[in-house]
Amino acid sequence: MTNFDTNIFDNLESEVRSYSRGWPAVFESASGSWIRDENGRDYLDFFAGAGSLNYGHNNPVLKSALVDYIVSDGITHGLDMSTVAKRDLLQTFQDKILKPRGLDYKVQFPGPTGTNTVEAALKLARKVTGRSSIINFTNAFHGMTLGALSVTGNSMKRAGAGIPLVHATPMPFDNYFDGVTEDFHWFRRVLDDSGSGLNRPAAVIVETVQGEGGVNVARAEWLRALADLCAEREILLIVDDVQMGCGRTGPFFSFEVAGITPDIVCLSKSISGYGLPMALTLFKRELDVWGPGEHNGTFRGNNPAFVTSKVALDHYWSDDTLHKSTLTKGDKIHQAFTDLANQFEGSVSTRGRGLVQGLVFDEPENAGKVCKLAFDEGLLAETSGPSDEVVKLLPALTITDEELDHGLAILADATGKVCS
Repeated sequence: MTNFDTNIFDNLESEVRSYSRGWPAVFESASGSWIRDENGRDYLDFFAGAGSLNYGHNNPVLKSALVDYIVSDGITHGLDMSTVAKRDLLQTFQDKILKPRGLDYKVQFPGPTGTNTVEAALKLARKVTGRSSIINFTNAFHGMTLGALSVTGNSMKRAGAGIPLVHATPMPFDNYFDGVTEDFHWFRRVLDDSGSGLNRPAAVIVETVQGEGGVNVARAEWLRALADLCAEREILLIVDDVQMGCGRTGPFFSFEVAGITPDIVCLSKSISGYGLPMALTLFKRELDVWGPGEHNGTFRGNNPAFVTSKVALDHYWSDDTLHKSTLTKGDKIHQAFTDLANQFEGSVSTRGRGLVQGLVFDEPENAGKVCKLAFDEGLLAETSGPSDEVVKLLPALTITDEELDHGLAILADATGKVCS
């Protein structure tokens, strides 16, 4: 390999890149929960494309269907035209996901990323209600385009907009005050107080587990109270399930544990099954007030992603095997992290649900140190939270117990070196 090939990233690629700085390797291939660099070194992946690879890298079942589709000259780009691949996906989504859960949602294909589905949800809520204000929550992350960024909490990301981000009002997320006060009551109070200055909102947008915000888990009772309040005040409830949906927390939708039915649901990341760009915006049938072409996008018809999504739903969501397995594996991580929290009491704590788990460090810089040591030992993990104080795990849902044990041992050793 020449120096030019080695340095091309520094010489030509923008300084905006981030993950490559923490993982200084040039990756070449991947399979399951493993990714290999160009020198032949294997890394166990506890990141899974930021939750885009719930079924692992190059899942053989999905890969076979994708290869067959491409070889048969199946339509790749279809705008929003009707295609066989789209019809098959819609029918499967209805049969495997919506009907068993009693959900009567219409399905919109926005642009292919998470921020696209959030933008569609916000626009639809404003169109339906005729109101402009949106309620979001502290430490939320919803995307990097202007509408999605306006309901995102991270100050660094918000500053990148370069303009004021308006028409959004943050409220405290569940347990924001560490149990000192019932933070949900503040939202109710300002909604009902004519002197609060709060504009009547079109919608509330919420993550049931804030991944980028630091693995902050909303209690089921808090989510139910939020849903009840929105219904009472005729405010639409949007659940952003971009990272936590598609089985990440156990059930297909992360809000199922609370027994609520959001008005609008945002899906992306692992909905394609294979890491291909794809997003869905789901909404109650009566909210479908769009005019033709009122919200569109050139790549909303990613047919190869429709193919892999359909196969993933058939293969993994025809029964509750994956659901149960995810909860069991999540318990394994939680126990390992609880052991570390007990070992380093006062320095480390843990929180999470299903296969999104966080190891929280009282000294924020220690999370980054642990991730660096883990990388040196062949494990990919990332940090999250407002101060990057959390080691956040997002392994593939298909990871084996042996692979989990291997990665957790690396993290335990790294934590010991940093905290001892």
